[in-house]
Amino acid sequence: MTDLQGSSVLVTGGTGSFGKAFITRLLEDQNPHRVIVYSRDELKQWEVRQMFNDDPRLRWFIGDVRDLPRLRRAMHGVDYVVHAAALKQVDTGEYNPFEFVKTNVLGSQNVVEAAIDAGVKKVVALSTDKASSPINLYGSTKLTADKLFILGNHYAAAYPTRFSVVRYGNVTGSRGSIVPKFRALHEAGESLPITDMRCTRFLITLPDAVQMVLDTFAMMQGGELVVPHIASHKVTDLAQAIAPGARMHDIGLRPGEKLHEEMISPEEGRRAVIVQDGKYFVLEPELASWGYQKIEGAQPVPAGFHCSSDKNDLWYDAADIARVLELGHLGLTPVAR
Repeated sequence: MTDLQGSSVLVTGGTGSFGKAFITRLLEDQNPHRVIVYSRDELKQWEVRQMFNDDPRLRWFIGDVRDLPRLRRAMHGVDYVVHAAALKQVDTGEYNPFEFVKTNVLGSQNVVEAAIDAGVKKVVALSTDKASSPINLYGSTKLTADKLFILGNHYAAAYPTRFSVVRYGNVTGSRGSIVPKFRALHEAGESLPITDMRCTRFLITLPDAVQMVLDTFAMMQGGELVVPHIASHKVTDLAQAIAPGARMHDIGLRPGEKLHEEMISPEEGRRAVIVQDGKYFVLEPELASWGYQKIEGAQPVPAGFHCSSDKNDLWYDAADIARVLELGHLGLTPVAR
């Protein structure tokens, strides 16, 4: 149980897949005093309002994270912030780099400044595995955003506000998921396009991503970058789990796409610890002027540790992935390899 009960919580990008799942969990389990949904799309806000039947605990703010004065207004009286707003399409970022910088970098700076000014207690920002050793514009902007939040604790040292980051990979079942596309292609008798038959990825679901954020709020002192200890899978196994027996064809890696994703680089691994009986890795801050204390019960990782999807110690095969898709969460024990 976290300390979000009876509090005021603001979610940037609150009408996205994560935002909707997180708000649902808050309203069902945490009984917040109010939840502020902050997003820039009027239509999506209207659709989500219908989804929640205009729950009186919800407040609706049209606004962009690029707009600092609007963020300051929205955060007035807020206890906790989840920063989920971002531009995320890898190929779109390659064609629109300045727009990604404005939202993912400058927008993140605005969230940091507004939270400190408003006296917010804790902020958790969502990141991505593409921020680890980035090779594309999107990953580079998210790495910069991660640094802004972690190092924002220096600016907040004399204030109550603390910042932490959670990093995970592609979310199965989120908006834009490959699941419905692959199923439709298979039903039409068409071959499934695979970016590269050798690709591996990490697997996480929306409920597990939501739980990770709640766990981070409960454990954080400020300055942690939290990474889930989750399983890898081959993209071909994901395709077969979605559409058993489907034909597949290789279309090659897209611009800015990696063959294997990475959660923790070798350089980051030097400051990683294991917490909650192996459920999470935490990258502890190297510089912590705000008085960071070592996490109680944290265990060191092995020398030379790093976490990439091709060299993971936990794996799902096609049957496991199919079961995860059926459950809607990671209710299985992945196989060690």
